[in-house]
Amino acid sequence: MSQTPRTWTRRNVLASATAAGLASGLGPLAQAAAATKPNILWIMADDLGFADLSFTGQRAFKTPHIDSLGHDGLFLRQSYSNSSVCSATRTGLITGRYQYRLRVGLEEPIGINGSVHVPPEHPTLPSQMRKAGYRTALVGKWHLGEGPGIGPLHSGYDHFYGIHTGGTDYFRHTKGSTPGSASPLMEGEMPSGDHGYITDLLTARALQQLDAAKTAKQPLFMSLHYTAPHWPWEGPEDEALTSKLTNMQHQDGGNLETYQRMVLALDASVGRVLAHLQKLGMAHNTIVIFTSDNGGERFSDTWPFIGAKTELLEGGIRVPFFLRWPARIKRGIRSEQVNISMDWMPTLLAAAGGAPDPAYPPDGVNLLDVITGAAPVRTRQLYWRYKANAQCALRDGDWKYLKLGKHEQLFNLAYDEHERANFAQKEPQRFAAMKQAWADWNATMLPYPADSSSFGNNTVDRY
Repeated sequence: MSQTPRTWTRRNVLASATAAGLASGLGPLAQAAAATKPNILWIMADDLGFADLSFTGQRAFKTPHIDSLGHDGLFLRQSYSNSSVCSATRTGLITGRYQYRLRVGLEEPIGINGSVHVPPEHPTLPSQMRKAGYRTALVGKWHLGEGPGIGPLHSGYDHFYGIHTGGTDYFRHTKGSTPGSASPLMEGEMPSGDHGYITDLLTARALQQLDAAKTAKQPLFMSLHYTAPHWPWEGPEDEALTSKLTNMQHQDGGNLETYQRMVLALDASVGRVLAHLQKLGMAHNTIVIFTSDNGGERFSDTWPFIGAKTELLEGGIRVPFFLRWPARIKRGIRSEQVNISMDWMPTLLAAAGGAPDPAYPPDGVNLLDVITGAAPVRTRQLYWRYKANAQCALRDGDWKYLKLGKHEQLFNLAYDEHERANFAQKEPQRFAAMKQAWADWNATMLPYPADSSSFGNNTVDRY
């Protein structure tokens, strides 16, 4: 990553703090800390394919607002989700650990099993941000368990507006008993009476949170977790469709044109958020991240990768990832640093002047020096497993061991990222060593319970 890092000294920080004004009564060190803490905005799409954005390869339409984050910031091309399905990835993201260490992370995804959830006592990214002095908010999808004493407000967020479960009707976001009924839209722990297209509602609430943080003069950590473009397949003009839904997964609906309108609505919403940051004068020292919780689904484009949601092929776990932070990162940078969802807990905490709880050491690594250009790219070993179709994967440098059902393969992603050239017979020692390394790692994780859910892709013949 070609980039000259900026030098930040204690003298510079104190001078900046003094210029900001000491009339508040805070001493120089406290002013320095307040002046330099960045706001952090994590924007996450749901089931967005790697090439669903014009920056990453979409040819049918343009996504200029999301693309701007890549043009104005850092594009991390080799970015992975912790899982190929949503709630498992969200477990890894919020805890900074392999989701297989927690019972909730063994659900792929959380379905009707109401007994599983992120333990409220477990430190999380928002709870540690709160300890570091941040206002914390989740606007959008939670999908990490619900019930009395469980949920976003019990796991580190000060504010919550969104849905608890995996998906919702984009217009009729109220709970009902029919097959097409949706997860309710919540305001804190009470149902919301708001009406409208949920992508727009989440955006409006995100703008309110930015305003509140500006007024409070408190650094903000906000998770803006959109439901788009997750099913059901409904664009902003499709409200009449809600009465015809027979089930939320909408197997009998959707097409490329509808999917395009859903992604364009998402892009427009991101544009509104970025414009509001600029209007409030917050853009310069705000870390804005845009990514997806896993690979794309039915109508997504994952080129040049193959595979999709629920698969450990690159298309199921490789996600678009942009990071903009004008105060520390030059514009138009591209990095080949391999990274995964759980890395961002220690990385963002380091940027905020905080740290993970030592009693719950993260499996993710702190990449702050890498993304700011102060350290070279690091070689990584990343592990995955997925219950459906008995899938296993290990990425070690450029090499990837992959098991899909009964088929085991070895790929060199630097040579063939389309995962077609199987090196297992050409590199038998490497293949055996990586297979054993995966088994050794797996022995340190929780086993899957017999009743844990896991949805697989059974429409293809590669198993």
